[in-house]
Amino acid sequence: MKRGIVLTALMLAAGAPHAQTASFDTDPVGRSPAGWACGTTGRGSPRWTVEADVGAPSPPNVLMQSGSGTFPWCVRGDSAIADGFVEVKFKPVGGREDRAGGVVWRWKDGNNYYVARANALENNVSLYYTQGGTRRTLKYVDAPVSAGAWHTLRVEFVGTRITVLLDGKTTIKFEDPHISGLGAVGVWTKADSVTAFDDFAYGSVK
Repeated sequence: MKRGIVLTALMLAAGAPHAQTASFDTDPVGRSPAGWACGTTGRGSPRWTVEADVGAPSPPNVLMQSGSGTFPWCVRGDSAIADGFVEVKFKPVGGREDRAGGVVWRWKDGNNYYVARANALENNVSLYYTQGGTRRTLKYVDAPVSAGAWHTLRVEFVGTRITVLLDGKTTIKFEDPHISGLGAVGVWTKADSVTAFDDFAYGSVK
């Protein structure tokens, strides 16, 4: 099955996803991408900028987080999805404390959202929800995550059901009721992670 088009049976029953994509290739280098809101949960000074990368999955540009913060995030301002999917290609570039790349969904604000992330220092994939600014773990799974290489992280979510896929392989299936309803989607890192993102895609199911 081709990477990036894996769907759960529940999503297929609900209807085809209405997908949108962002490759950052038309955004000015050195600035945050237009239409995105960037910040951090907790403290810190994240730096989200579009940067040139000839080795990107779809050159010439990527979105790069090169600052630091408790949990830096950057969300698509015009997105509002209750049930659907979010997917991104990411490359862990550096970081002494962490080398993480993640996606967020049902993002209400910087203190309330779901997040799934892959970590190249720990070689695992994890699922969390954040409420009131506190991140709470739902599940960890060991999985190979190579630093300096591009990976694809995808999450499919319908109702309480959440499926997380890394490089086309299902790593986590979980049911959780904590955050429901419409919310934005975006990308996420942790601590001093320097991470590149490309080919961000998302969509809803009806």
